Amino acid sequence: MPAELTGSFLALDDGRPAVVLARAYARPPEGVWSLLFEPGWFPARAEFELRPGGTVRFSGDPNQPDSTGLVLAAEEPRRLAFEWGGDEIRLDVTEEDSGRTRLTLTDVLADAEAAARNAAGWEVCLTALDALARGESTDGPHAADAEALWRECYDGYVEAGFPSGAPVPGPGEG
Repeated sequence: MPAELTGSFLALDDGRPAVVLARAYARPPEGVWSLLFEPGWFPARAEFELRPGGTVRFSGDPNQPDSTGLVLAAEEPRRLAFEWGGDEIRLDVTEEDSGRTRLTLTDVLADAEAAARNAAGWEVCLTALDALARGESTDGPHAADAEALWRECYDGYVEAGFPSGAPVPGPGEG
């Protein structure tokens, strides 16, 4: 069964390109907020100084060198935004009427050609987050089976017309 693609590619009001993905969880906003800091779903280990202007340290991603970024917003339990690898990552947590909470991940891209690559990567990461939300263990976005899911999502996003052409890291380079 092909992977379900949940991302959108769009231009923000200021013209910057972005990919947006969303998930809904049967948890209150505080529960979704706490999931964001669980290891096993984000592609790197991230250590945050949770305040605007704070530092975020990234390590352990086999596809990127260790680095630091800037925390742009930290409004517990509603919004976390930070710089990572030239992109701006926004995680917005919104309570819905149904007793569910929506997580919206927006990756404001430094390069539009990264849209298909990054959307596929976030699909894999959010699949791992979904497993954590269900109380399941996950091997995370760098597990052996995650590469096949990434490739399927990437091909789907390219077919859907998302900009592509950015370098693809990892053993399945192409």
